Amino acid sequence: MSMGNRIEIAIEGSDVAMTAYRADPVDTPKGAIIVIQEIFGVNAGIREKAEHWASLGYLAIAPDLFWRMQPGVELDPDVPDQLQEAFGFYQKFDLDAALRDVEATIRTARADVASVGVVGYCLGGLIAYLAAARTDADASVGYYGGGIDTKLNEAHAIAKPLLLHFAGADHFIETPARDAIGAVLDGHEKVTIFDYPGVDHGFATTSGARRDDAAAKAADARTEAFFAEHLG
Repeated sequence: MSMGNRIEIAIEGSDVAMTAYRADPVDTPKGAIIVIQEIFGVNAGIREKAEHWASLGYLAIAPDLFWRMQPGVELDPDVPDQLQEAFGFYQKFDLDAALRDVEATIRTARADVASVGVVGYCLGGLIAYLAAARTDADASVGYYGGGIDTKLNEAHAIAKPLLLHFAGADHFIETPARDAIGAVLDGHEKVTIFDYPGVDHGFATTSGARRDDAAAKAADARTEAFFAEHLG
């Protein structure tokens, strides 16, 4: 497996390109995985996830979705000042523009592969859900996506498989929001939802205080099986 490298992705209507972290497998990729960041930018954890997908034979691309505000953001959620800085970026984040950036990343990936999946965490979990509704991604996976309950009016547009992971003790996605999501999506033929009791938001991060190893491994195994089934 190669170490990843920075690439530039042209964005329609912008004179400035968006950067992304790209990790290539050793052999011909069997598909691509677009890795969508949390509110902490394309940090070491997100790059590690991209490298993991490359080790499994996929082309992996992690776009810098904060580039419109500040390119190259890398924050550590375990450092209080950096956590607050991340919330500041979240407050200014343009979700619709980010979905267009994800579309551009999918197009870039399709230059090399036929099938493309999207996986996102936290903010990226919401974006993965919306990618299933708004883009031509072949399969999408969202981890603890906050705000999905505010976008359920888009669920009718989901035409490709979508897998969602939720933390049972998520202090950002409380029970009423989770109940609303279930009421709409539990019966959707393209959507599969797993809950992980007793764990909190961010449980599948690669390292740090938020990680729950057992839940992370269970969710990641399901994600890997999901993409193995639907990409290729």
